Amino acid sequence: MAISERLASSALAHSHEGVVTSPHTAANQAGLAVLRKGGNAVEAAIAMGACLSVTYPHFTGLGGDAFMLIADAKGGVQALSGIGQAPQARLALPNALPARGPGSLLTTAATVDTWGQAQEISRQRCGGNMSWQALLEPAIALAREGFPLSSSQRFWLDFRRDEMAELPGVRRHFMPGGRVPNAGETLRQPQLASTLEAIATRGYRDFYEGQLAAEIAAGLAEAGSPLTAADLAATRARVEAPLSVPYRGGELLAHRPPTQGMTTLEIMGILERFDLSTVEEGSADYYHLMVEAVKRAFLDRNRYLADPDFAVVPVERLLSPAHLDAEAAAIRPQEALTWPLPYQEGDTVYLAASDRDGNAVSMLQTIYYDWGSGVSIGDTGILWHNRGAAFSLDPEHPNALAPGKRPFHTLNPGMYRVDGKPRLLYGTQGADGQPQTLAAVLTRLIDYAMDPLSALGAPRFLLGRTFSDGRDTLRLEEDAGEAVIAELSRRGHQVSRLPAQSPLAGHPGAVAIAPDGSARAAHDPRSDGRALGL
Repeated sequence: MAISERLASSALAHSHEGVVTSPHTAANQAGLAVLRKGGNAVEAAIAMGACLSVTYPHFTGLGGDAFMLIADAKGGVQALSGIGQAPQARLALPNALPARGPGSLLTTAATVDTWGQAQEISRQRCGGNMSWQALLEPAIALAREGFPLSSSQRFWLDFRRDEMAELPGVRRHFMPGGRVPNAGETLRQPQLASTLEAIATRGYRDFYEGQLAAEIAAGLAEAGSPLTAADLAATRARVEAPLSVPYRGGELLAHRPPTQGMTTLEIMGILERFDLSTVEEGSADYYHLMVEAVKRAFLDRNRYLADPDFAVVPVERLLSPAHLDAEAAAIRPQEALTWPLPYQEGDTVYLAASDRDGNAVSMLQTIYYDWGSGVSIGDTGILWHNRGAAFSLDPEHPNALAPGKRPFHTLNPGMYRVDGKPRLLYGTQGADGQPQTLAAVLTRLIDYAMDPLSALGAPRFLLGRTFSDGRDTLRLEEDAGEAVIAELSRRGHQVSRLPAQSPLAGHPGAVAIAPDGSARAAHDPRSDGRALGL
């Protein structure tokens, strides 16, 4: 499908009453229904996140982590950082951390606690009054009654077809009769429906301390995980003040370490030092500057980023004007910095919502790699994540595995505020690609005043190795043009090509909120999603 056709088929939602965006239409419909009933943006986001845990099991689920930036109508912003931690028991460490299977079940899952704490914030700060059960009902119905399998899920099942021996939970729940189902076939998840019903009936902490927690702990033990009931009970999402950097008269907000929110902010802080009005969008100069800013920030990220409870992470210095000035000055306009660096992979879903009262949410959920650990937990229907694979076994590394520690996290949903009011909500799937994608999307939205759908649909780049390509190259979608590819190669970038609108280029979403409160929203035309508005 041509780019113009993809853009035409992806709605740019516009409303003064509220908008939602996510990679799946059923989740958007659930969020929009919440807004239509008088619910707020936080409540809509919870309903959408729960639905995505059913309809996008390859990228998110109850057995993963979640992050939210919540802006209330009074101007306050809170960051919810839902990261599961390593077992409290000291482990006999292997020679290498398994990427899949039982050995990768090394951290608890904080998504459900993130939803629950978000509802409490909704009631305290955003006037929320919808019941917990009502917010989970759409997800329960989708799991129980079924839904048409998405093209994205079909793609990732087929992509991992030859690896199913390492993904027994995927084969068990998502490959009926051992075959890869076609897009559009009905998928039902009765065990997951029962688990969601238990959470809806007994409350979100039942996942961590109640009857359901006992079932999960038993399932983890049976699978061979060192996680215990005590580890589940200790799991809490953190409510923190977000990090920020100035950008073009406003401020960009992101989560604190151990997320790479500081990395996105460092990239944008470096770009703030350049006058992009003199740089043509989509030109070789544009891509070169983006990529070189990414490299500078990635060097700092890989040197320092870890759980600040266990390591010194010099966030204030890395985001200081002096450091950003120095990093910007180090960029050579006609010469690429030699690269490679270790690659972090992972998959996730982005969702966002804004309401008529001025509340707004920017959110990401994840199970790390596509299909997470590949291990399902007992009879709960939960596919557990493998975020523990992000730890290092080097005891001198800041991200070294340790009891109770939270791992480095690629997720970093964001928000852009002007005069204390949200103007942009944004985030993306894509692990190492997240800060890269956000740099492209944000510059197009802010510096080049593109609408959300056009900004999301424009050609993007991806630096470094991926799970599908072990080369340390600069991958560029081929619709960037032959002249751009040739010029970047001349400057020293090792360029390889991605097809135009490649699903490997990330699935960002964005909401642009005008000063009058109206909002325009879109989701990446590379995904199954679209935005909806009241």
